[in-house]
Amino acid sequence: MKTTSFIKPAEVNRKWFLIDAEGLVLGRMAVAIANILRGKNKPTFSPHVDCGDHVIVINANKVALTGKKLTDKYYYWHTGYPGGIKKRNMKQLMEEPRSDRMVFNAVRRMMSKGPLSRAILSKLKVYKGSEHPHAAQNPENLDISLLNNKIRRNK
Repeated sequence: MKTTSFIKPAEVNRKWFLIDAEGLVLGRMAVAIANILRGKNKPTFSPHVDCGDHVIVINANKVALTGKKLTDKYYYWHTGYPGGIKKRNMKQLMEEPRSDRMVFNAVRRMMSKGPLSRAILSKLKVYKGSEHPHAAQNPENLDISLLNNKIRRNK
């Protein structure tokens, strides 16, 4: 059996996928999106080439969180001044005007750090509402809840 050669960047065929995030668990959804962006779902995956697809996420402010993450999970940062540590919980993040950043950051933190990952993340588009400006690309609806029965939050 002969090993196939690595794919070249000019040979990559990219698709556009549309994911509705309403009711999906944030972390499990981020893993599935990161795999699609990276191209790990394709048989022609090469670790050194950006061979993934474009992903559009709508209804990002309606993602689900398991357990008590809404009130007990904190994100910390430091302003650089003495005593300048700040924190914000997930509930405060979801109430912000840019609550779509929560989904983007979850996917970003699933990726490795480096120039290739930054280029791959430019193919991720996240929107709070159900409208997006990418209708001309004819995105395919992708139901990632079929991948795993734990990805959709049962209420």
